[in-house]
Amino acid sequence: MKTFELFYEMKHTPFTRGIPTSVLYKTHQSSEVFSRLEYTAKNQLFAVLIGEPGTGKTSTLRRLKDELPESEYMVLYISDSKLTPRSFYNYLLMQLGCKSEFLRNTARNALHKQIEIMRTMQNRKAVVIVDKAHLLSKEMLEEARFLLNYRMDSENPLALILPGQTELWDKLRLSAYRAVLERVDIECFLTPMDFADTKQYIEAQLLYSGHGSPIFTDDAMKSIFEFSGGNPRLINRACSQSLIYGSQMKQTCIDSKSVDIVLENEVTGVQCQQLKRNWHLPRKKI
Repeated sequence: MKTFELFYEMKHTPFTRGIPTSVLYKTHQSSEVFSRLEYTAKNQLFAVLIGEPGTGKTSTLRRLKDELPESEYMVLYISDSKLTPRSFYNYLLMQLGCKSEFLRNTARNALHKQIEIMRTMQNRKAVVIVDKAHLLSKEMLEEARFLLNYRMDSENPLALILPGQTELWDKLRLSAYRAVLERVDIECFLTPMDFADTKQYIEAQLLYSGHGSPIFTDDAMKSIFEFSGGNPRLINRACSQSLIYGSQMKQTCIDSKSVDIVLENEVTGVQCQQLKRNWHLPRKKI
């Protein structure tokens, strides 16, 4: 079967997770969030990155890793919903090429020592990203405070970024987590795109693919926006399935009728309205 990439004469596959961050469409919001995270890395601060699934948290973090100079930064990444303080420190030690330690305090001290060596001898800063932070236990979130206690709490030994779904923000605002929230320096929030950004996002993806002319009509993109609510992951799903259908039907231009057929019959199991949560998230200025 002829793939849609061949039918539409594409050089690259659009609407996938592996697209280089340098060519990703950047909204005003995502650019602002990136600037906040870059500021966090440069100044060794503690940040939270909040957003519903599919709103671009991972893409933003990929861009951060790609754009921070390796000669100046070491990005350490952890994604483990069952993370404990001891395993947390040992994950970081292993990424730094060190042996693991049995005791939590020993592991923490060993990590501080390695980071100090990195800072003073290599002139590099550590940036630690703990993904899926909404799944972390209270013990693990509390441990973040101890990790950042350094030189009598006069400075942070590293930059710490906790990306998570909105449950993380709800949790941190509880009185039981007040001490953790008070340590947060930067708050970043990603919400779904509006129609104008959705349209430009689709066009940017097709431009990356190498296809020279428009494929989706404006009405088709409106249907995709109404389905996805501006969520990039759902936009990708709708567009990919529509391109498959369009190539099978030999359609050089995909209209809203074709998109609606695809959304009704091919893209299932998604309740988009659940993603449009009316939550109000305050922002700190840098």
